[in-house]
Parts: sequence; C-alpha cells; structure tokens
Amino acid sequence: MDLESPSLLSKAGAAAEVKSITNESQPNGEIPPWTPSSWTTKPIKQDVIYNDRAAVSKALAKLERLPPIVTPTEICKLKKSLRDVALGKAFLLQGGDCAELFDYCESSMIESKIKLLLQMSLVLIYGARKPVVRIARMAGQFAKPRSSPTEEHNGETIPAFRGDNINGYDPQDRTPDPSRLVSAYFHSATTLNYIRASLGSGIADLHSPLDWELGHVKDESIKAKYERIVDSITESLRFMKTVGADCAASGLETVDLYTSHEGLLLGYEQSLTRRLKTPFPQVGPSMQLDSDGKQWYNTSAHFLWIGDRTRQLNGAHVEYFRGIANPIGIKVGPTMESSELVCLLDILNPHREIGKITLITRYGEHKIAFLLADHIRAVKASGHVVIWQCDPMHGNTRTTSQGIKTRHFSSILSEVSSALRIHKEEGSFLGGVHLELTGEPVTECVGGSEGLKDEDLSLNYTSYCDPRLNEKQALELAFLVAGFYRSE
Repeated sequence: MDLESPSLLSKAGAAAEVKSITNESQPNGEIPPWTPSSWTTKPIKQDVIYNDRAAVSKALAKLERLPPIVTPTEICKLKKSLRDVALGKAFLLQGGDCAELFDYCESSMIESKIKLLLQMSLVLIYGARKPVVRIARMAGQFAKPRSSPTEEHNGETIPAFRGDNINGYDPQDRTPDPSRLVSAYFHSATTLNYIRASLGSGIADLHSPLDWELGHVKDESIKAKYERIVDSITESLRFMKTVGADCAASGLETVDLYTSHEGLLLGYEQSLTRRLKTPFPQVGPSMQLDSDGKQWYNTSAHFLWIGDRTRQLNGAHVEYFRGIANPIGIKVGPTMESSELVCLLDILNPHREIGKITLITRYGEHKIAFLLADHIRAVKASGHVVIWQCDPMHGNTRTTSQGIKTRHFSSILSEVSSALRIHKEEGSFLGGVHLELTGEPVTECVGGSEGLKDEDLSLNYTSYCDPRLNEKQALELAFLVAGFYRSE
C-alpha cells in the first residue's frame, strides 16, 4: 500500500505529466480510451491489500449484479442545480460524518442529519438570498484515507482502521474483509431508502414547526442576532402560508437531498458504474453522448470526490473519475500547485461542462491567505468555470495534550471568512461549504457559543475518525455565514 502524499509539481513538471498521459499508448496523441476498469493500468494510492483475492472477486461480482443505488435522472437533476451554483445563482451546502459507520444506519441518526441540513439551508437561503443545493456525506461515506497504514495499540503495531467497508474498529478486527464491500452497499441503499421515505413523508415540510432552540448561546448580543434571523425566517414562512403560497408545488413540503462520498475504493466504484441512458439533454457543453444516448454513471452516489492524497495526474483515481458522468469534487490542499490544478481540470472536464467540477479547498486558517488567490487566478485564466467550495475542517485539526484530535470553532470560522473575503477581492465568489458534522450532541470540536473546552471533549466524543461539529455548532456556523452575506 502506497500512502505517499501528492508531490509538488513545477509548472513544467505538471505539463510534462499531462503530455505523457495524452501520448500514452496513442501514436496520434489522443487520450487513451476510457473504460470502468482502465484505472487498473495506473499506479494507485491508498489501495487495500486483501489476503483472499477469491473472496474479493466474489464480492465485486455480487455488486455488479445488484441494482443501482441512485439513478441518472437524480444525477442529472443535481448537475443542473450545480450549474446554477457555478454561475452564482445558488449556494452549495455539503455536510455529514467524517466516516460513516454501519451502526449509523439507524432512523433517529439519519433524521437528525436531514433536519440539521434543512435548518442550515434555510439560514443560508435567508443570508445569501439564493437557493441552496443540499448534498449529504451520507449513504456511502465509509472509507477514509489514512496517513499511515498502521498504528500502535498496547505496544503492538496493527493495521489502521480504514472504515467500516474495509475493516473493523476493534483491534481484533483490523484485517481487511471483502464481505464488508457488500455490506457497505446494503447499508448505503438502506440509508438512502430511508432518506427518500422520510422526505416523502414530510420530514422537511416547512408547515411543521422547527426547533430553533438557542439556549446554548451564552453571549446575549449574539443570541439576539440569531433570534432576529429566526424571527425573519419564521415570519416569512407564516406570510407565505397566509397568502396561500405554501402549496406543495411551491416546494415547502419536501426538498432535494443528494448523497456523496469520497471515491476511494475503486473496485467498489467500478462495480457500481453502469452505462445508462441520459434522461434529458444536458445544459451547455457536456461529455459527448454515444449514439444510443448513454453515458457511464457511478450509481453508488450522486456526487463523488477525489481526495487530496489520491489526486495524482497519472494515478488510478484521476483515471477512473475522468470517465464518469457524475458531478465530481477535487480536494485542493496546500501542496496543490496552480499548474497541477489546471491540468486536473483539463483531464477531468475536457468538455468544460459548467458545474461538473467542485474544487473543495482545504488549506487551514493560517495558509489560505497564501494559496487561494493564486488558485483562483489560475482557474480563471484557464477558462474553466468551477464551483469553489470551502472545507474549513481538514486543515484545522489539532491534537490536545491528552492525545485527542479536535478542531476549534474559531479556526473553522476563520477559514470560511477568509475564503469569502479572498473570493470577493479576486472578483470570484464562494459557491459553498463542505463540513464534517452530525445532528447528535457530540463534544468533538471545541469553541462556539457553547464554550466547549479541551476538558469537555470526553463528555460525548464518539467519532472513530475526525472530530465533527455538533448540531449547535453547525447551525451557528450557518448563522455566521448568513450574517456575512447580509452585511454586504
């Protein structure tokens, strides 16, 4: 297993690598044909080594026979909405667990995340004065890349926990098990089935009262500010009901909620990649359709992203992602050179489909000022129209003196604020936020109006991977982002 971080590429180096990809195996210089399995000819990062290859083949064969989890109609509807985000007509809210567990496939936990994303989106609609596209890190976000394949436990070196679809968290259950790939499918399908059923049964019906409890806010001036926002939202909904504008056709009884995960395990993703008919014509330049009107869709989720550790230009993950019709994200960290970023866009979106690519920047509060502007300028100069999304979580993780991973709310807010400011200075705009959060009252991130401190982390720290914003911290962040837009 190769777990190296992406290497820094000079402008000449990045260009040379793209040229080698273009010319590889093709005397006329054309890009080699893509198939769902062409990634297997490329070097791969974060691969999983299984002891029983026959069991892996059996699991993947089973997945190939199972029906899609999502449909091309849903995927294309999301692509149309993301085009609006890229053009500044909508805002993208993406959030959920760092790494799902199979145990999270439980009604109350699913409902709490749906309700939290709904409330956050209402606040952002109020602030940004535009529609909000909601994508959940749910129904498939099981696998996680790790900086090391092993860890120390009671004086012994054991395999690291890689996610429920690979191995178990229990130290005795760390051997990668291919049967977990099939379990991941059924847990994803069951979670999405319950999401659809809940939305269809009125969980997002805005005729119902929402819980806007703000007792945790200790600062009275901040609390008063939040209460004014809540009052404004509530009054708007009441007015719409009074004038009869709250019928089902107005969209107040349900919402669209899409699913997403990092496309890390390419064997799993390949097994759920299907050549299906595109349900309606795409808006603007798009990937060319075959004569039968079909494209290759990853049917495991509506939206997938490439991680910062697996975005090598000539790597397996970029090769796989360049062939699917889904909207995709690219994590953009401190080691990303501007020239490399543009090369990635050229490879992954050669037809320059607007809204196809979401750039998920994750620099850290102290690095964003030195990196984001150059990336914005490079993408502008390239002619690509992308969605700029801020992930203020991954660059701001620290470890306490007790060895507990956490993030400070002020650092998260600082990176979002910097992103908003820098985009404005560069004549660009921030299209969305990407957050690790939960609808549960966990104590994993410190700070915020609750005033959580390092010594409070042990009260309810349940994450098996990275720390998440709890429901109050996540909603507070939405209030603060909304306040930024309202102050413009």
